[in-house]
Amino acid sequence: MSERENLDPFLFAEDGAHIAEETPDLEARIRRLEAIVHRLEGGDLPLEEGLSLFEEGVRHIREAEQLLARAELRVESLVAEGQQGQPADGTGS
Repeated sequence: MSERENLDPFLFAEDGAHIAEETPDLEARIRRLEAIVHRLEGGDLPLEEGLSLFEEGVRHIREAEQLLARAELRVESLVAEGQQGQPADGTGS
């Protein structure tokens, strides 16, 4: 196995260029998922490579779901803070 194969495949674009070493944000995960789907839909991958890409995709989906859940909690918290002191009917008077 080459040195690059031991590294997280997320860190490399399809052309092999190094992307980043930090934890990917939601948008980066979506871009990587799109690249994975494109490669899987091509249908010309060996079984093991296809499975590996599928597993990577599942990891990105799970992390993206967690990122979205945290963002939703933040939004709910901010909305609740903004509504403190407001009448229940939301008129503000």
